[in-house]
Amino acid sequence: MREYLLVLLVAIAVTYLVAGLCRRLAFRFNAVAMPRSRDMHTRPVPYFGGLALLCGLAAGFLVASQLPWLGSFPAVSHDSLAILAGGTVCCVVGVIDDILDINALTKVAGQVLAAGIVVMMGVRIYWIPIPDAIISLDESLSILLTVLIVVFCTNAVNLVDGLDGLAAGVVAIGSSAFFAYAYLLSFEQEIARATTASIITVVTFGICLGFLPWNVHRARMFMGDSGAILLGFLMASSLISLTGQIDPSQLSSGTDVLSAYLPLVLPVAALALPALDTIMAYVRRTVKRQPFFKADKDHLHHRILRLGHGQLKAVNLLWIWSALVAYGAVAIGLYPCWEVGAAIIAGLLIAGWLTWGRKVRAKARSRSAETPEAVTSEALVSADE
Repeated sequence: MREYLLVLLVAIAVTYLVAGLCRRLAFRFNAVAMPRSRDMHTRPVPYFGGLALLCGLAAGFLVASQLPWLGSFPAVSHDSLAILAGGTVCCVVGVIDDILDINALTKVAGQVLAAGIVVMMGVRIYWIPIPDAIISLDESLSILLTVLIVVFCTNAVNLVDGLDGLAAGVVAIGSSAFFAYAYLLSFEQEIARATTASIITVVTFGICLGFLPWNVHRARMFMGDSGAILLGFLMASSLISLTGQIDPSQLSSGTDVLSAYLPLVLPVAALALPALDTIMAYVRRTVKRQPFFKADKDHLHHRILRLGHGQLKAVNLLWIWSALVAYGAVAIGLYPCWEVGAAIIAGLLIAGWLTWGRKVRAKARSRSAETPEAVTSEALVSADE
C-alpha cells in the first residue's frame, strides 16, 4: 500500500503544479471557453486541464515502474506504456478540439485510434467472466468490443462534464472504488493481471484530486475535451484490464471474500452516472430525431439545477449518488449482509430527500396557499380594502 500511496501523491502533486502552467498556456493559444447559452459559466475560463492530467498520468506511471513491487511486473509496465500512448492520442485530439472546435466524427476517429493503439499492444478484452463460466471472444469480436467500450466511456465522461468539478469528482469516486477492489485482487490474492487495473485507477484517482482545486466552483480552468476524453479512456482501460483479462477461476471462492458478480457489476457502478446520462441522451435525441452529438440542456446536471439547487449543491448531490452506487457495489460484493444493504438503502433515501425534498416542500407550500381557507382569507382582505 505504501507504493500505491507514493504513486497517488506524485500524481496529485504533478497534476496540481502543471495545471498552473497549462492555464497560462491556454490563454496564450486562446484556448478559452467563452460563455454560451447552454453553459453554466458566465466568464471566459481557460482549457488545457487535460494536459495537466496527462502529465500527472505519465509521472504516476513512471514512478510505479521504478518501485520494487509495482515495477516487478513486466506485463504491467507494458500495459501502462500502451495506455499512456493511447491516452496521449486522446489528449491531443481534445487539445485540437479545445483550440479549433473540430466536429464530433473527428473526435470519435481519434478515440478509435487510441483504442486501436492499446489493442495492438495487447490490452483488450479476451473473455467475459460470469459465475461458473467464461465467455471466450474471438479476435474480431474482442477488438470490436474493446473499441466500443473505449468510445462509450470517453463520450460518457465528456457528456457529464457540464458543471465545475463534476466530471473530475465523479471519475475520482469511481476510480477510487475500482481501486479498492483491484487492490484486493492484486495484493491480497496476488493476481498479477489485476495490478494493471490497480495502477490505472490509483493514478486516475490522483490526477483527479490534483485537478479539482483548479476546477471546483468557481472554476479557474476547465479540463476541456482533452481531459474528459482522457479520463473516460482511463476508466475504459481499467475496465478492460480488470474485467476482460482476469480469469474468474483465479478469484477466491466464497461470498465472504469476493462476490462472483463483482467483476461485472463494479465497472458499471463506477461509471453509473456518466453511463446513465449517455443512455438517456441517446434515447432523448433519438426520439426527437436529433443527431446524437447535438448538445442540449437536458443532462442530469441540468435536471438537478431545475429542481432549484445551485451549481455547487448540484455537483455535491451528484457526487453523493456516484459514491453510493460505486462504493455500494463494492460493499455488497465484499460484505453481503443485511447491515450493509440497510446502510445503502438509508443512504439512497437520504440522497433522494436531499435531491427532491426541495421540490416536494415547494409543492406542499403551493398546495397550502391554494386551500379554501387561504382563498377565503384573501377574499376577506380584498373586501376590507
